[in-house]
Amino acid sequence: MSDLSHVDESGRIRMVDVGGKPISRRRAAAAATVRMAAETAARLRGLPKGDALATAELAGIMAAKRTSELIPLCHPLPISHVEVRAELRDDGVEIAATVETTAQTGVEMEALTAAAVAALTVYDMAKAIDKGMSIEGVRLLEKTKEAV
Repeated sequence: MSDLSHVDESGRIRMVDVGGKPISRRRAAAAATVRMAAETAARLRGLPKGDALATAELAGIMAAKRTSELIPLCHPLPISHVEVRAELRDDGVEIAATVETTAQTGVEMEALTAAAVAALTVYDMAKAIDKGMSIEGVRLLEKTKEAV
């Protein structure tokens, strides 16, 4: 288990000590897909609860900022930028999230959380009209680190 960053030599869970790491500009991008009937996708901007795409984008931004409260071993980070885009497709919604910080650890979990929560928000807003929806492919697309 020594190759797992959140497990110490004795197998105990730990928060990674990033105190000695240099501060870097970090960026991560993640995505998720919500599959649904074409009829449902066509109605997402005018649901009784409101515009599902705009609401999902806002929910994703909010989630990125609160990731350390949701994922027990994540560090709270000074997030400098979050962008979440929910794009309509014929068979659902493709969500893309990017998060940036200047810190001692990366923002992969923040980007993944943003994409996942945006997808869950679309699902929540459309579940009354489409019982066959699915959330698929929550995935990290890229992460970068640059010296500052």
